[in-house]
Amino acid sequence: MRMAYEVDKHAESVKGKVSTCMHSFAHALRQLPTIIADNAGYDSAELVANLKNEVFSGRPAAGLNMTEGVVGDMKELGIYECFRVKEQALLSASEAAEMILRVDEVVTCAPRKRDRE
Repeated sequence: MRMAYEVDKHAESVKGKVSTCMHSFAHALRQLPTIIADNAGYDSAELVANLKNEVFSGRPAAGLNMTEGVVGDMKELGIYECFRVKEQALLSASEAAEMILRVDEVVTCAPRKRDRE
């Protein structure tokens, strides 16, 4: 949620199509806590709304406590993420999305006319 917040904030300073892409990327990042809460069997709408409120209110260490089904402070819970792992996961996901878009572009292009002999 914090990454989505930062991407959205940065997108406000960018113009054109890039801004739209950045907002879409932030939207995709906001889906991750929803999926986690759904998979754990909790009310994802309420949890994600509470998480978004906490993060946007200035608590960057807020996260989902799936043991109790509430929003908690990840530092207090002793949950830390490795920056390099997160960086590589985002890079791999972005490369995969770009590859899918390129394949989709090739598939949707009009067929070339060929001379018949």
